[in-house]
Amino acid sequence: MSVNKVILVGNVGQDPEIRYVEQRPVATFSLATTERAYTTASGAQIPERTEWHRIVMWDRAAETAEKYIRKGVKLYIEGKLRTRVWEDRNTIKRNVTEILVDSFDILSRPAGQ
Repeated sequence: MSVNKVILVGNVGQDPEIRYVEQRPVATFSLATTERAYTTASGAQIPERTEWHRIVMWDRAAETAEKYIRKGVKLYIEGKLRTRVWEDRNTIKRNVTEILVDSFDILSRPAGQ
């Protein structure tokens, strides 16, 4: 048995980009998760660390993202990791790791709304 499950709570980095693949909507955007700064028992200072994730939503979730998700919104996301590999125009091999969303909840609105 194996498990490929990701749970993230973070802030949207930019408004979702919506496109259509064979008439299916797909939304992509970045999500930032931040670990707090802390001091170890020995007194070492560990700085705050922000990790950026590439989020991919399909179909109904993509339509919801287009309507309600904006930069600054706090999201709870459940999904799975997917790594894609391709060659760019210069035949350089590229890869990207994405979170394919299974379910999500909007936890806040962007500041100023």
